[in-house]
Amino acid sequence: MKLNPQQAPLYGDCVVTVLLAEEDKVEDDVVFYLVFSGSTLHHCTSTRKVSSDTLETIAPGHDCCETVKVLLCASKEGLPVFVVAEEDFHFVQDEAYDAAQFLATSAGNQQALNFTRFLDRSGPPSGDVNSLDEKVALAFRHLKLPAEWNVLGTDQTLHGENVYDLQTYFQFGILLF
Repeated sequence: MKLNPQQAPLYGDCVVTVLLAEEDKVEDDVVFYLVFSGSTLHHCTSTRKVSSDTLETIAPGHDCCETVKVLLCASKEGLPVFVVAEEDFHFVQDEAYDAAQFLATSAGNQQALNFTRFLDRSGPPSGDVNSLDEKVALAFRHLKLPAEWNVLGTDQTLHGENVYDLQTYFQFGILLF
C-alpha cells in the first residue's frame, strides 16, 4: 500500500489516496477501512473505491504533530476483519494552524491582532485568501482551548472599542463562532 499524500495538516480534511500493491488487492465485495493509530488517538475512516487498485478517504483531524501507523483493514461478510497492509503517515502543523493559534492566543489584544502584519511576517499565504480562511476555520476547531476562552479575551465586554476587536478577526473573513 502507498498513501498519497503521506502527510496531512493537524486539522485533517484532505483527500488521501491509497494505492494498493498487487498483493493487497482482494475481491470486489470487501469493504476497506483505514485505522490511523497515534500515541493518544486512534481514528477509523471508511474508504471509497476509485478503481481496482485505488481507494480514497478523508484524513481525520489529529491532536498533535506526529507520525502515526495507518492500517488498511478489510472486512467481508461472515469473516473477521483482517489487516491488509500498514504504512506511516505524518500529521503536521501548517500556516493555517499557525494562524489559528496566533488568533487564539491574541484574543483581546488589539496590538497583536494586526493580522496584516502577521501575514507580512510569515510570508504570503499559499493559495488564495478564501482557501486560507477555510483552513484557518478548520484548524481553529481542532485547537485545544481552555473552557473560559472567548474571542474577546478574558476581561472584555461587548461595548465600545471591543467591537473593533471582532472586526479585526473578520478582516479576512475568518469566522470563529
